[in-house]
Amino acid sequence: MARHQNPEQQATVRRVIHEYKHGELERSRGGKVRNRRQAVAIALSEAGTSNRQSPQENRRRRWQTKQKERTGRTAQAEKEGQGRARRTLRETKASVARRGTRRRTGGASGRSRKELYQEAAKRNVPGRSRMNKAELAHALRR
Repeated sequence: MARHQNPEQQATVRRVIHEYKHGELERSRGGKVRNRRQAVAIALSEAGTSNRQSPQENRRRRWQTKQKERTGRTAQAEKEGQGRARRTLRETKASVARRGTRRRTGGASGRSRKELYQEAAKRNVPGRSRMNKAELAHALRR
């Protein structure tokens, strides 16, 4: 493993390797990690001790990992039933705010693409399945 790891970094490496051994470690694009060397590389990256990354990148990755561990977004925490339910108040407010803005935007009086598509199906609009939200709204205005 890498040199100069503090106890927190060692704990992170142990957690990631534990997730790998139990088949819980996932790649960023989905799917399980099956290669032990890849799991070690992920562990060192999350711990911020990789010799393949710059010191700035290591600090940034370590900070992201600490955030993930604090909020219970690790595979181990989710398996133990502690994941995602323990959101911070700030995260909850932010997600509610995002949801609210997503619903209000769209130009078609706040309707979703699914709702617009259903309306287009009722009116039998040709080519509706290939239209995006803006095109559906425009076709329905005619």
